[in-house]
Amino acid sequence: MIRGIAETVLYAEDITNTAQFYVEVLGLEMVRAPDDMFAAIRLTPESVLLLFDHRQSSRTGRDVPSHGATGPGHVAFLVRDLDAWRDRLKEAGVTVEKEIEWNGGGRSIYLRDPANNSVELIDRDIWPAGAMRN
Repeated sequence: MIRGIAETVLYAEDITNTAQFYVEVLGLEMVRAPDDMFAAIRLTPESVLLLFDHRQSSRTGRDVPSHGATGPGHVAFLVRDLDAWRDRLKEAGVTVEKEIEWNGGGRSIYLRDPANNSVELIDRDIWPAGAMRN
């Protein structure tokens, strides 16, 4: 049985700047400092966000299978007090791209990280178990 996601990846050509955003603006913990390949940022006690430079990670012959993507990715973080997050983002000079109130309940705000990835902050699970959506 799958228990959760241990790692998820977003891609960025400027790993250092993008990692700083996740640490300084979103308050996450750096667990592996950026180099020319990647950085690791702690999300929960059991999960990590990896930021890879696709130009490096897609090379063949690495110790692990190559991977990489171009164009903006998406990640959604479950948060408490979405209004406080909106204020925090405003203070940091981060533009909220879109706000959504979901029909089944819950709210999201969307922003962009320095690599242009879409980052969603959401205040509740909008995908409840057993609820199939069309």
